[in-house]
Amino acid sequence: METKDLIVQELEISYTPSEAIIRREKINDSKTAYDMLKGLYNPKTMACQEEFIVLYLNNANVPIASYRLSKGGINSSVADIRLIYSVALKCLATGIILSHNHPSGTLVPSTHDIQLTKRIREVGKIMEIIVLDHIILSPFGAYYSFSDDSMF
Repeated sequence: METKDLIVQELEISYTPSEAIIRREKINDSKTAYDMLKGLYNPKTMACQEEFIVLYLNNANVPIASYRLSKGGINSSVADIRLIYSVALKCLATGIILSHNHPSGTLVPSTHDIQLTKRIREVGKIMEIIVLDHIILSPFGAYYSFSDDSMF
């Protein structure tokens, strides 16, 4: 029996931050986060298609990256926790702000929204990456903040 050499590819870690990604403004509250996040959503599709976007912050709560995690259907989108944190590790984030839109305009988080947020926060505690907020955006110019509603 012939044996073949096993080739394992070496990984290299690198990160080059870009000043042009998003505004370099410290996020101190949900309103500032909302103002930044709403610019990342397409206003033409907010009322018909749910999206999940994550904002990544450094230790000073300054955004360093955003990631459009998923684009779903009328009333759901996928939020893969492994992808959320793989991006956080790649850009050396110490905090994240979760967000998604509700095309219907309702700002009440669903049971699934609440459970998902808890699971993401649990993983973040282990990894020492803080989930600062989860913001639900309405296509009609309003938002809901888990943090403001003492869900954290």
